[in-house]
Amino acid sequence: MAHPYWPVSDIRLRLDEIELRPVTEADLVPLARIRPADVETDPRLPTFRPASGEPDPHIQAGISLHQSYWSSLGSWRPQAWRLGFAVEVGGALAGVQEIEAAEFAVRRTVESASWLAPQWRGRGVGKAMRLAVLALAFDALAAQAAETEAWHDNAASLAVSRALGYVDNGVTRHPRGDHAEDMPRLRMTRPVWLARHADHKVRISGVDPCRHFFGIA
Repeated sequence: MAHPYWPVSDIRLRLDEIELRPVTEADLVPLARIRPADVETDPRLPTFRPASGEPDPHIQAGISLHQSYWSSLGSWRPQAWRLGFAVEVGGALAGVQEIEAAEFAVRRTVESASWLAPQWRGRGVGKAMRLAVLALAFDALAAQAAETEAWHDNAASLAVSRALGYVDNGVTRHPRGDHAEDMPRLRMTRPVWLARHADHKVRISGVDPCRHFFGIA
């Protein structure tokens, strides 16, 4: 049944046995349980310290996952939005793929981020889920560019980006622990998407009723 107030929740992206659907509140605890330790927590989110001792990193990561989800929904505007997809493989929860944009109606540019539970890595799932949100961006939302970034030692993410057709696009300096490092940025343009992925086979549904949520007619 279509959602009467938040049609974004009805979007589905499917490629073979992989399905992407918007994260729901019911997904948060299961996602926190499979979230790998090497996923870095957004440094902008607060740390909650117990009365005694240091916070449990796993618990803190789960809190941050919840806050990030609530923040993305509560701050959603046509001018600035972030959509997190729960990734399922054969019905099993495998990770999260996000896509976001600022001033999309004018810039027509999206950014992406993702993580996978360790047991699903190295099996082509990461590439498929990125391909799915790129199909949403370029084919359903008429994006002109897609950008992403990853730490220089995140070889898997950088390899997926380059395999899909992204090219290097400078660096951005970010905090990392108690210091700062340059994070490589990559970019794919619409002509590259059309030349390389015209036959991507991603099935997209549920977008038409919520185009205005993304700031487009």
